Parts: sequence; C-alpha cells; structure tokens
Amino acid sequence: MATIQIRTQIPGPKSQELMRRRQAAVARGVGHATQIFAARAEGAVIEDVDGNRYIDFAGGIGVENAGHRAPAVVAAIREQVDSFLHTCFSVAPYGKYVELAEKLNSLTPGDFAKKTILVNSGAEAIENAVKIARCYMHRPAILCFEDAFHGRTMLTMSLTSKTTPYKAGFEPFAGDIYRVPYAYCYRCSYSLKYPSCGVFCAHHIEDSFQRVVAADAVAAVIVEPVLGEGGFVAPPPEFFSILQEICGRHKILLIADEVQTGFGRAGALFACERYGLVPDLLVSAKSLGAGLPLAAVTGRAEIMDAPGVGGLGGTYGGNPVACAAALAVIEAMQRDNLPARAEKLGERFDARAREWKQRWPLIGDVRGIGAMRAVELVRSRETREPAKRETEEVLRHCHRHGLIVISSGTYGNVVRLLVPLVISDEQFEEGLNVLESAFAAVAEPAVEAASRRA
Repeated sequence: MATIQIRTQIPGPKSQELMRRRQAAVARGVGHATQIFAARAEGAVIEDVDGNRYIDFAGGIGVENAGHRAPAVVAAIREQVDSFLHTCFSVAPYGKYVELAEKLNSLTPGDFAKKTILVNSGAEAIENAVKIARCYMHRPAILCFEDAFHGRTMLTMSLTSKTTPYKAGFEPFAGDIYRVPYAYCYRCSYSLKYPSCGVFCAHHIEDSFQRVVAADAVAAVIVEPVLGEGGFVAPPPEFFSILQEICGRHKILLIADEVQTGFGRAGALFACERYGLVPDLLVSAKSLGAGLPLAAVTGRAEIMDAPGVGGLGGTYGGNPVACAAALAVIEAMQRDNLPARAEKLGERFDARAREWKQRWPLIGDVRGIGAMRAVELVRSRETREPAKRETEEVLRHCHRHGLIVISSGTYGNVVRLLVPLVISDEQFEEGLNVLESAFAAVAEPAVEAASRRA
C-alpha cells in the first residue's frame, strides 16, 4: 500500500490560510522549503493540516535520523517531563547532563581523556568551540573553508561561506577569520583533477600560512567532514590525513563540525570515523536531540578545561528533556545499528542516481557517503553552469507529488538526501520513484529542446 496520499491541491486550503497568517505575523527572513503546514509526523512520514501524507526525504534538515517521534525517544521525554522540565544545570545540576556527557566522551573519535559541554544549537556549539580553542591556544585566528556553512549567528555567519541569503546585508563580520578552498573536486578552485592533483587544495594550506595568515596566529581550523549546506561534498580520503598532519605540525587545533554529518548519517556514528580523522574538538547537534534543541562540544579534556568557571554555559544548555531524548537516540543508534542502515540506503540511492545521470545530462554529479547523498544539477556538463531554476522545478514537482526534499549548495543546484534512517524499504523506493519522475519531468523537455535546436 502506498504511503503517499494527496487529497487536495498542494498546498491545500488550510495550509494556504496558515501561510497568509504567517505572512502577516512572521518576519520575512524566515524561509520555507515547502508551502505546506505539518499536522503530525511518524517515522519517515509527515501529514499536513489538509490530510495529505508525504514521505520525508528532508528529516527536518538532518534532525530526524532516528525518525519522527521514535517510540523510545518519546517514552524518555515523557518520563523526564514527569520529573521536571528545567532547573538550569548551572544552578541545580542533574544526572542526565552528566550521563550524556559521559556517552559523548566515550563515543567520539580519539583515545584520550575528553570532556563535553551541552548547549542549544549547532551555531551556539560552534561559537563555544571557537571560544574554547582561542582560550586554550592564546591565538586569535580561525581558518575555515569555502562553501562551508557553520550557522547564522554573528561569529558562525562569519565562518559561513555562502553570501546570499546568509550574509548579504549583515556586515561587518567577525575578524581574524580566514577562508581557503575545500576539496570540492567537481568544482576545483584550482582547475585540477583528482587524483592527479595530489590533493593540491590540502597541501596549499601551507601556502596560506605565508600569504594569508601566519600559522602561529591560528588557533584552529574548522571543517565539515562532508559539506552540508555547501552541497554534500565528500572530499577524497587523503584530504583529512594531510589536513591533520599540517595542523599537528603547526600545533593548530582541528575542530570537526559534525552538526549535519553526525549520528549515523554518514554510515558511522560520526563522519570523522569514515576518514580516520581524530579532531581535537567535535561539534554535534541536529539528530543528537531528535527534534529537541540540543548541541554539544566534545574534546580533549585539557582543551575543554581552558575556560575558567562561568566562562561556558547558558540558561537552557543541556535541558534535561533534551538530554533524555539524546540518550534514547544514542541507544537506538546502537541497538538498531542505524549507521549500517544509512550505508545501505546510500548505496541504493547511489545506484538509482547513477542511472539517472546516464539518462539525463541535467545531472552533473552524484556524490556523498552513507545516507548523506546528493545530485548536482547543471545546464551543461561542459561548462557546469548551475541549474538553479531546474532544481527548484524538481523540488516543486516532488512536493506536489508527496515527497518532501530540499536543496543545498552554494549555487542552490544540489538535491540532497536527508531521509530518516528508519524509513522502510518500500517507502524509500516510493520516494525515489517520485524523485525520478521529477527529474524526468524537468530534464526530458530540455533534452528534446536541445535536439530540436541541433
């Protein structure tokens, strides 16, 4: 039996009315990937206020790896709610904060003593990671990468690469932040090709220490193991071994931003594991809390202890209900081996996507690891001109036909997969069929038009 069920036009009348109210009441700057309003969700399915049912390939932007309303998570939340909602860990601490910190210390990469702080969001965690690194190193500069996304607060917006809509109009930005090219092989900043390039982009960081910022001024390099908003770019495996060696030689800390890659998405609990990367500090968020606001910075104990008492924390950081949810998420990840499930989903997506690439020139690149997969759309494979308008058409087709999927990429031309890892095989195939029909609807008229011009 099909999961998708469309009863009205999309968006339906109730969603349209809510959108009219939203336009009057909510600031314009808050964007929407779809025009529907959710009423309920379960597993990998969302139902809107008009009774339409969708398969969810967006997962709340990577938040629902364990699935919407995972039963164990809901049970843990209810149990905690029956005890208390908030005391503030800085006033009257509680055990679940400590228990979650212990779990993260044991699960993150690295065979050394670790400590953790808990905060509310990925951006807040990135800000704290930078604070901790600067405090420990007594150095001001941070090195980040082109096409990276680290958040929308002042510091994290400064670290983020994409200008519109994230940065334009919000100047000036935080200082002592320096940007270098990422290993985006499909759009190499140096017009080279892997593997003959020898991963030039990684080695070229050494040159940046001569021409951009002195190595002994750099506190940390911050990097996403796989670009998230930047287009799900998975670098060659050598990239991180070279980067780690450079950081070690110059005594620069390495911060891994696993906000979107973490908790099973990449085919391991953390994407760093796929690359053999052992960061000094690791930032996690999104699927850690299964939908509740929660993020963490976990790192070497001596680094984490650099700030003095009161230098870290916040009123809501490590809320007990969110901590209860996170502990249930970790248990589910291990019990159901969701990272292995992510790998299987990714392989199935990759097989289908490579067939699509053979059929339609619109698809320029297929990439990713685990279930963190994407296709990049181009108007010409020769010029690689980004096909942003066509990407938007693909998304609209999917939304009208019962599949929630979102884009990414600096040029807005990447369709990405962020499906809850608990999705059934039947639901996954149903969603892929809708996505295929969207590519056919957008790509085939373009192919026919090109043939007529020829």
